[in-house]
Amino acid sequence: MEYKEWLTEHGLRHAMSTILHEKGYNSAWIETQLAHIDKNAIRGTYNHAQYMDGRREMMQWYADYMDELEV
Repeated sequence: MEYKEWLTEHGLRHAMSTILHEKGYNSAWIETQLAHIDKNAIRGTYNHAQYMDGRREMMQWYADYMDELEV
């Protein structure tokens, strides 16, 4: 990824999603973390899982990854 002239919150969400998907994290964890609503109405109606353990692990990895980056 490349930083150009300016940065937006939405751009940071795109970057996080891309990085986590490339790292192989569960898509449901990522989409839930981003507060996206499931486009599959039936699954969205029946599945109310929050995936907290997996999301906690994923976000700790992401925080550690961000800490390691040089600015």
